[in-house]
Amino acid sequence: MAEKVVSLCGAPFCLHGRDEDIGLDCIGLALQCLIAGDFECDAPNGYSIRGGSEQSISAFMTETGFSRFPPESELCEGDIILVRPSPVQWHFLIRAKDGFVHAHAGLSKVVFCPGEAPWPIAAIFRLMED
Repeated sequence: MAEKVVSLCGAPFCLHGRDEDIGLDCIGLALQCLIAGDFECDAPNGYSIRGGSEQSISAFMTETGFSRFPPESELCEGDIILVRPSPVQWHFLIRAKDGFVHAHAGLSKVVFCPGEAPWPIAAIFRLMED
């Protein structure tokens, strides 16, 4: 997943986007990485850029097969990180070597952010190998 996510840097941002040529949002970015790793799921759609709850996001992720880890856990490449950019917004980052990749609405593209997560981490989601 980590190799795929870095290759998506520069793809345009599009709310509800699921195609790297047309545009991706943070869920579309995660979905493209999962598909590249031969893991498919039905990603949610029709949501607002603001709103939702940590509980509903966590429930969806665990029902889909992810293990949830607390925010202070050690990060691994390929983790899907749930962050809180504002009191009314949730966002996914993908852990890559030495940073994170995410679909940045303000910059209108998928970007790499080196270093620490730019927002408070609420949860870490990881696919566990059988």
